[in-house]
Amino acid sequence: MRIVLTIYLRETLVGGSTSAARPGGIVSVMAVAGIVASLMQTLVVPLIAELPNLLSTTASNASWVITVTLLAGAVTTPVTGRLGDLYGKRLMMLVCSAPLIAGCVVCALAGSLTPMIIGRGLQGMGMGMIPLGISALRDLLPPERLGPSIALLSSSMGIGGALGLPIAAAVAEYASWRVLFWGSAVLSVLVAVLIWLLVPVTPGRASGRFDVAGVLGLGSGLVCLLLGVSKGADWGWTSGTTLGLLSVALVVLLLWGWWELRVKDPLVDLRVTARRQVLLTNLASIVVGFSMYAQALIVMQILQLPAATGYGLGQSMLAAGLWMAPSGLMMMAVSPLGARLSAARGPKVTLIAGSLVMALGYGSSTVLLGSTWGLLIVTCVCNIGVGLAYGAMPALIMGAVPRSETAAANSFNTLMRSIGTTVSAAVVGVVLSQMTIRLGGHVLPSEGGFRAGMLIGCATALIAAAVTLALPARAAGRTTGRDVPAEPVTAATT
Repeated sequence: MRIVLTIYLRETLVGGSTSAARPGGIVSVMAVAGIVASLMQTLVVPLIAELPNLLSTTASNASWVITVTLLAGAVTTPVTGRLGDLYGKRLMMLVCSAPLIAGCVVCALAGSLTPMIIGRGLQGMGMGMIPLGISALRDLLPPERLGPSIALLSSSMGIGGALGLPIAAAVAEYASWRVLFWGSAVLSVLVAVLIWLLVPVTPGRASGRFDVAGVLGLGSGLVCLLLGVSKGADWGWTSGTTLGLLSVALVVLLLWGWWELRVKDPLVDLRVTARRQVLLTNLASIVVGFSMYAQALIVMQILQLPAATGYGLGQSMLAAGLWMAPSGLMMMAVSPLGARLSAARGPKVTLIAGSLVMALGYGSSTVLLGSTWGLLIVTCVCNIGVGLAYGAMPALIMGAVPRSETAAANSFNTLMRSIGTTVSAAVVGVVLSQMTIRLGGHVLPSEGGFRAGMLIGCATALIAAAVTLALPARAAGRTTGRDVPAEPVTAATT
């Protein structure tokens, strides 16, 4: 009787067995978690101009409210991925929800810069929930449901980002800014409860010790790299601080790679990431992340610049967010199509198609840049491509790594996308800062600068397609529940 009671309590309170779970409910919970986690990235965008007054600080210091979220997410995502493989992905999703909730509460109560930065850093730590959820699907779903579910969950990131902007703008305009964070805290608690109740236990499949030295090496290298890239425009690209950070990043990451190749239980198995399919998918992820973010930066500015410039559309923050929202919804709408294409032709074809559609969207901006409806078409076409590409990348990764390394590999792929978006912000920022006009005593980006940025986005999308072409023919990606046999390590793979 005691044994029966123990089993009953474990199955009831901890989440039940995989066989008893409903796939539709699991996917829905994971999608909601992805939307809420990605929502945190755009949450403070409507507040950027007001943050110096709200927090009694300078505009330069206030920019850390955005930068710290990026840094925290980039550093912790690979860590939570490895812990998910060791101790279970569901457990680590619940762990990720804790700093997410705490960060929302800290931000809601913040009255100065320091607690706001702390809270935003805690929110960034919750971003690891997304790749953990994608990886957990491999353990929880039947093979026939896996492809469409991965595509849907990948697209949820676009939904959170697109819907977050108009919702945050509306709340910031008609209510206290603190409502944004209290509302986010409620949503984060809801996600944690849903995961606890509806997502079954996913036992750890990896073995070995946790690589603490690898965490410290990767974390410090990424902080130096992303700080140098994201703040280079403010500090000066030739300043000692920027060059010093980038130099330290190079040295630290090289030493980290040396360590990871020699330690018995690495944080990131570089021999696996060096496999042709994984390596090229990660390279494509960097370029796709770059291309995806470029249009978001440019279009939002064009929508809000005054009409007196001759090319600005004079929209309020709320109106601009509403014009951008449909593009995020297109990512979710196209996810079933991407899943069917991957099932029929392989995720390699889907990734190529997504990259080419993104290039088409950027190319269309040459004639559609002058109206709100034109920009709506541009962003929708671009995000259709992003939806196809984002749905294909996890399938390619999971089709080429052992089941015991799924979460770590997906988290590393997510990191590659983050690096792409960071570099995109830096490059587009440089272009727009160099190509300017003067209006009413203010220096503003010129129309030529915006067009140059869109052409750069088009070029990077084409580069992503070219990188994907180099993937193995019919690249493995029918992400079934089977494990992937380890490749022999040769000179070519290392």
